Amino acid sequence: MRITLLCLSLLMAAPAFAVQPDEVLADPALEARAREMSKLLRCPVCQGETIDESNAPISRDLRLYVRERLVAGDTDAQAIDAVTDRFGEFVLFEPPKRGMNWLLWLAGPIMALLGVLIGWHFLRGRARAEGSAEALSQSEKDEIDRIMRE
Repeated sequence: MRITLLCLSLLMAAPAFAVQPDEVLADPALEARAREMSKLLRCPVCQGETIDESNAPISRDLRLYVRERLVAGDTDAQAIDAVTDRFGEFVLFEPPKRGMNWLLWLAGPIMALLGVLIGWHFLRGRARAEGSAEALSQSEKDEIDRIMRE
């Protein structure tokens, strides 16, 4: 039982070990920069994972490419720009706020506001409908009572 639990826990932790030992740079400062940058880039295959977490071969290639750029002397911004030039803005978890990307950035807040407005309109209409039942005349109430008795 303990062996099974140990194996399961190791399998669940497997994505944490996506960066292979042969990818790690000798300079700890450069490696730390590479790891931070890898958390900003999306795996083109997995889409929901960073290249730091992904075991996909393309993620390994991207991690190696980022490290090559850093060893060549690029700044973080230059390395990110090089990856973006090569693979497009899709690989960025946070695309820049310009052009059509504004639609992506504003879609969430606009939808939330739209949801609040629709809810408010629905509740307001419901309150009106409840209020209209109380506004029956005495003859209408008598008619309803007569129908209910039949």
